[in-house]
Amino acid sequence: MTSDTTPAPVSNFLRTIIDQDLSAGRYAQKSWAGQPGPASTQEGAAIDAARIRTRFPPEPNGYLHIGHAKSICLNFGLASDYLGACHLRFDDTNPEKEEQEYVDAIIDMVKWLGFDWTFKNEDNLYFASDYFDYMYQFAEALVNAGYAYVDEQNAEQMRANRGTLTEKGVNSPWRDRPAEESIKLLREMRDGQHPDGSMALRAKIDMGSPNINMRDPVMYRIRHAEHHRTGNKWCIYPMYSWAHPVEDALERITHSLCTLEFEDQRPFYNWILERLVELGQLSDPLPKQYEFSRLNLSYVVTSKRKLRQLVQENHVSGWDDPRMPTLAGLRRRGYSAGAIRLFTDRLGVSKAAQHVDYSLLEQALRDDLDPVADRSVAILDPIELIITNYPEGQSELCHAPRNPHNPEAGQREFPFSGRLYIEREDFKEEPPKKYFRLFPGNTVRLKYGYVVRCTGCVKDEQGNVTQVLAEYLPDTKSGTPGADLVKVKGTITWISAEHAIAAEIRQYDRLFAHPQPDAADQDFLEHINPNSLRVIQGWLEPGTKATPDAHWQFERLGYFVADREDSTPEKPVLNRTTTLKDTWV
Repeated sequence: MTSDTTPAPVSNFLRTIIDQDLSAGRYAQKSWAGQPGPASTQEGAAIDAARIRTRFPPEPNGYLHIGHAKSICLNFGLASDYLGACHLRFDDTNPEKEEQEYVDAIIDMVKWLGFDWTFKNEDNLYFASDYFDYMYQFAEALVNAGYAYVDEQNAEQMRANRGTLTEKGVNSPWRDRPAEESIKLLREMRDGQHPDGSMALRAKIDMGSPNINMRDPVMYRIRHAEHHRTGNKWCIYPMYSWAHPVEDALERITHSLCTLEFEDQRPFYNWILERLVELGQLSDPLPKQYEFSRLNLSYVVTSKRKLRQLVQENHVSGWDDPRMPTLAGLRRRGYSAGAIRLFTDRLGVSKAAQHVDYSLLEQALRDDLDPVADRSVAILDPIELIITNYPEGQSELCHAPRNPHNPEAGQREFPFSGRLYIEREDFKEEPPKKYFRLFPGNTVRLKYGYVVRCTGCVKDEQGNVTQVLAEYLPDTKSGTPGADLVKVKGTITWISAEHAIAAEIRQYDRLFAHPQPDAADQDFLEHINPNSLRVIQGWLEPGTKATPDAHWQFERLGYFVADREDSTPEKPVLNRTTTLKDTWV
């Protein structure tokens, strides 16, 4: 998604920062060799044609969720608006939790949202694991310069000696070991000569720092684990706080945009990069990290651990269950990529905590789909309406717009007959006040059809209404000169019973009944909404082709989509995406 001009979408403080950087020419002389690399690669290369470089750096240990959409739209959107490049980088530094399945799913979702990582002739898809050799090279340089050391304390001892917010930490007994000794041990760690947890490489900064993250943070830990891309080549893996700045610098990122939980890590981010420039491993200008507030959506959990638990314990059918807040789940539920982008645009960007009600996401969907969704009719709780004076065996076509916002979409046509399905709620034998639909003696319009007068009903032995009886007024068909001769207060939807298409309808609702299901010490599983899925047999207007991902606004009911996995034109399976208005209480 590129542009020849700079649009002015919802303002945010990051745009102000970028504008100031561009005005000051902060990155005007930044070189780019056409690929990531250290100083030896970038120095002497051509000036970067991208005005800015951003990145979206997911860890491939789960499926992307609605919170990630904010970061995706922000990073790719800013790069596009400022004629720059956005990299898709997989932060695959934790081999025990990462899989190719997640890599593929993430690529799929970023593309679905409408973004890609190409810039001119560059394909900016990268993996942190591509940089393991560089990271190790930099680590040895830091050790040799006295900026890092191998510590033989175990994790418990490190934690105990780290100190608290009010107490300084205690130096490791290995902190001042000679550089050559640390280099020897680091190489042994790399070569698999020591067990997991027996030692680690730590940066040597300040155990008395008021920022606990600067108290000699761990850079490498030993992990004898097979990596999904590098196999068993490595027995040590970088910590995120060490890998993150290095990856950004190798890729010549200008603006590294993170959520606020990384704010305390920024001093270490800067310290690492400054030391590596000092040692000639990286070159200026360096990337700068900026933080913004993450998206907290009501009635949702976005912890990958908790989402994984929902899947593994079969509380949902999978990562793409339409009740999940994953982008795959939202897509299967019927959310459009445009609705997700509209939602994130409306949120804006700030440092203030965002607690957003789920209804805002649903409204963005309605606003995105309303102008483009074809209209149709579905009956979800059917009861028969028998038109007693309509000729038996006869039918005729009625017409309605495919989309009232788009006359060019044309008309849809469907048959009217003497036996119809209507919604059960559209008939009351003893109606309450201000009830304008069918009851004995009342007259209503069958939308796009005739005006009918209710004459009674048929009941079974238990007293349940099984059929509603009515007579039609022949000169009142919609679209004919006599259509307005009879004034009515109620209009109801209908489908010809003998022409209706049977369909499985999955009525989805919010997965959790509590607005903050995992707040404080709550067990989020206790707040699962038992009514989050109801499967019923419904009927569709003839001509409704339920090919996977086809979506409609069913009049009076809301937005529905043909399930992308299970639906076929021969056996429709439809998911309710959202109602026409917010009905959650």
